[in-house]
Amino acid sequence: MDFTPTEEQAAARDLAARIFGDLSTPERLAAARTGSDAELWKALCAAGLVTAVLDVGLLGLVLLLEEQGRATAQVPYASSCVYGLLAVTAHGSAEQRERLLPGIGDGSAVVAGALPSTGGVRADPEGELTGTVPVVPWLREATHVLVADDRRRLWLVRTADAGCEPVELTAPWSAGRLTLDAAPAERLGSPGAYDDVLATARTAFAGLQAGVCAGALARAVAHTNTREQFGRPLAAKQGVQLKAADAHMDTEAIRVTAYEAAWRRDAGLPYATHALTAAWWASEAGARVVHTGQHLHGGAGADLEHPVHRHFLWGRQLDAYLGCGSEVLQELGELIVNADVNGDVNGEGAE
Repeated sequence: MDFTPTEEQAAARDLAARIFGDLSTPERLAAARTGSDAELWKALCAAGLVTAVLDVGLLGLVLLLEEQGRATAQVPYASSCVYGLLAVTAHGSAEQRERLLPGIGDGSAVVAGALPSTGGVRADPEGELTGTVPVVPWLREATHVLVADDRRRLWLVRTADAGCEPVELTAPWSAGRLTLDAAPAERLGSPGAYDDVLATARTAFAGLQAGVCAGALARAVAHTNTREQFGRPLAAKQGVQLKAADAHMDTEAIRVTAYEAAWRRDAGLPYATHALTAAWWASEAGARVVHTGQHLHGGAGADLEHPVHRHFLWGRQLDAYLGCGSEVLQELGELIVNADVNGDVNGEGAE
């Protein structure tokens, strides 16, 4: 395995870092409230950072999402790339790719994801969907939503044909409650597509969490190096150093497991267990890191308007979105057991 970015991946990452750094400022984030930053989204798409994912792969997307996480940039970047661009590219028909990918690439079409399957959506023989999904991140910004039915089949629905009730989450992700009442839908891929898209999402959002944690830790380090107590920087205290070191190690564990899962997908290798491992680290360790980032700010960390609080909110939301650690660990164990029963030495199980 070699996680060294290619020239194309590094160039895309650096461009994303510059755009996020210039436009995702605390003032603009406050002005966006719970919605997305339309100007930032337009800039990302105009720079080709959505369509670039087709060239840089999932590992490249993880690198880009790290930069989004560092800035807690309020755009549906992860959602539209995972549930739209990559899902349609990997599992759409030639006609679907020709029709859908240009709009997703230029940002005029935004795709949200109603995954994982909760068993609350049913599809009739005519391809019409009925049911509800309580929480779908970025649904209020989306033109389409990728829905999994009770049989773990994927369907693409236009949000204009569905009902959306605003839902407020821990993080300002413009979420909504999706209501489907015989909504027309088009099938996307074979039954096995569900597992691939879910594993891709887990890997990508773990990468986003790595960036959120890195941003929280960077703010904490800057604060403790400049804040003095009894004439010495807080960073000189051993307790502060130990907390920061633990947070750094947790952040690196999230990053490297996300890199490994993404690299394996790009290489065409089984990666479902690796995606679950990345999700577990992102959930368990991510919560620890953002708590530490806030704690190391002392009283300032309790200020809801402080930039570090935004990292705390995103970290806890990603923790909830990826699933609590015990749930993810149980699913990972079941996947490994099933793989052993089916004689799959790669630990991915039979489809």
